[in-house]
Amino acid sequence: MPSEKVTIALVQSSCQSDTAANLARACGKIREAAVLGARIICLQELFATRYFCQTEDYQSFDYAEQVPGPSTQVMQELARELEVVIIASLFERRARGLYHNTAVVIDADGRYLGNYRKMHIPDDPGFYEKFYFTPGDLGYKVFKTRYATLGVLICWDQWYPEAARMTALKGAEILFYPTAIGWATDEHSAGVRRAQREAWITIQRSHAIANGVFVAAANRVGTEDALEFWGNSFVCDPFGQMIQEAAHQEETIVVAECDRSRIEFYRSHWPFLRDRRIETYGDLQRRFLDE
Repeated sequence: MPSEKVTIALVQSSCQSDTAANLARACGKIREAAVLGARIICLQELFATRYFCQTEDYQSFDYAEQVPGPSTQVMQELARELEVVIIASLFERRARGLYHNTAVVIDADGRYLGNYRKMHIPDDPGFYEKFYFTPGDLGYKVFKTRYATLGVLICWDQWYPEAARMTALKGAEILFYPTAIGWATDEHSAGVRRAQREAWITIQRSHAIANGVFVAAANRVGTEDALEFWGNSFVCDPFGQMIQEAAHQEETIVVAECDRSRIEFYRSHWPFLRDRRIETYGDLQRRFLDE
């Protein structure tokens, strides 16, 4: 039987104001990851820009681009050259006045497989994404690439078990989460910082366990205005065990081997999908069970 092992990479990087420089840096990191043996490479959320959602500024809409468009084309050419799958998160201009937080998936032959639009849009101090992004309308998607069937969810989507479940039920073997999350720079409590980061890691590891899939989260690093991004990009196996994890302050490439045959093992020994009582979950479509 052919090997079910695939090596993946997460690019953990900082960003600057020059979008062309960010794109060039991302391409360089993809090349580095390919040299390290990665076949599927995921960039962080909105890799081409600084995290502009800290404020509501109409000028930031100028960062948006057509998808597929110029950045997508660059990624297609790179994927074809290196024979790697690329997951890239972009600020999509869908139409005049209509924008999405979007991830594109490029196959190893350079084919554009499609895109996922972020479904859950936050609106918190420092994360004013509802000002910029329309919630996704493509549903939860999987992409059958040369090396694995993968699902993509974006940042705030990380906190929702329903999103992970739906994507896993569609056949995803690896869930990728391009991310931009960090601490407020005026939050100095080490305990609060640790609790926030651990909650972020815990919820995603739980998605891996509940669904029997690999989970890979690619976060950014660096301080931008009032946010210090906490990095800690990681890959965990279908039982939530850490395979590789980055530090919180450094730029790096996280490389991990995912043995997809382990999905069968964990799902057989811990048969959560078998024992789901799907006929009892109808009320999940209600906002709250008032009665």
